[in-house]
Amino acid sequence: MPKLSSLVFSAVLGLAAAPGLLHAAPANNTPATTGEQTVSFEQWRTGFIKKARAAGIEGWVLEQAFTDLDADPSIIKSDQSQPEFSRPVWQYLEGALSPWRIARGKALLAENKRTLDTLEQRYGVDRYTLVAIWGMESSYGRHTGDKNIIRSLSTLAWNGRRAAFWEDQLLAALRIVQNGDISARAMLGSWAGAMGQTQFMPTTYLEHAVDFDGNGKRDIWNSAPDALASAANYLYNSGWQRDARWGYEVQLPTLFDHAMADGEQRKTLKEWLQLGVELQSGITLNAEQLQQEASIFLPAGYRGPAYLQLNNFRSTLKYNNSTAYALAVGLLADGLQGGHFSLHRWPTEDQPLSRTERLELQQLLNDLGLATGTADGIVGVNTRKAIRGFQLREDLPQDGYASKYLLEKVRAAAAATQTDESQ
Repeated sequence: MPKLSSLVFSAVLGLAAAPGLLHAAPANNTPATTGEQTVSFEQWRTGFIKKARAAGIEGWVLEQAFTDLDADPSIIKSDQSQPEFSRPVWQYLEGALSPWRIARGKALLAENKRTLDTLEQRYGVDRYTLVAIWGMESSYGRHTGDKNIIRSLSTLAWNGRRAAFWEDQLLAALRIVQNGDISARAMLGSWAGAMGQTQFMPTTYLEHAVDFDGNGKRDIWNSAPDALASAANYLYNSGWQRDARWGYEVQLPTLFDHAMADGEQRKTLKEWLQLGVELQSGITLNAEQLQQEASIFLPAGYRGPAYLQLNNFRSTLKYNNSTAYALAVGLLADGLQGGHFSLHRWPTEDQPLSRTERLELQQLLNDLGLATGTADGIVGVNTRKAIRGFQLREDLPQDGYASKYLLEKVRAAAAATQTDESQ
């Protein structure tokens, strides 16, 4: 697409045009065809620059950010992509807990000992969790993304889907540049705007990023101390509890009521143990630990391993709202301390539902009067509640797990209902 000249900035910002830069790009009338908007990128850009100026973004920042800027079609493609198949949780964990990641993490624990000593004391977040997040987010700074954040966020805001959200992120990114932490050109990250070794979104950066090395910049791109401190500050502000674990792998009793494993029923560890939940051998808890509240988590249904989630697991979810991610961080932190991750207890013979099958499952559950909300292919809280409702009807273990076996049961129930209604 044609690019924006300094003359356009002069018109929008009321600035004097620089000599030799009076060649405005011709108007581009290509509309955004995939989102909610129907304006050209140039029209959107001109309007946003006015908003940014009104929000206090200075002219030099806007010129640095938007001169020669056009939309990136690959960003729209990434935003629209809906993979048909997703990896089962045990495959995700196997990659997250690779021997290389554990070995490299142990080496970095030693290399960054002084920094981690201070961070533990200041924020109360243990070093193993911080290094685990570092490893999960960017493979310890090796993979931070190569997309220009300003271009990515501008493309997403123009495209129209969640435009207000993306414009907020874009304004935050411009404020980061204005604060002098990094230039617009050097601000790189993922296609969706996540930045640096911690993969912070711009609004998260403004609220939680830390200049730990004292050079006057909060540099989560190039400074490991700043990145680690920023992650620690984020977790601290998310309610991280000092000297507490993320959770424990447990063995459930034979007659356990799996309806209690909905993530909402919280009991003290003492109460769970009194119900027959067993910790792994060798783990003993003191009186204070026994009073910590936890919930049961079954990432692969009742046939897979079970975990007790403590408060720090929920704090990790605030960093990345994925239970698989939070579990990986916890297990990786354990692995950095010599803990062992095994696939033996996972139902590895199961195949995950495709997106088409997840959509079908949600629609069938809706048809059966078990509301999942709008079918979107995402198995979230409402879908899991609907699954438990169906499992209760069918006298199945109420683990809320979406499996091919469950889908077959739902299909059969839906077909029987249609048959009854037609008679």
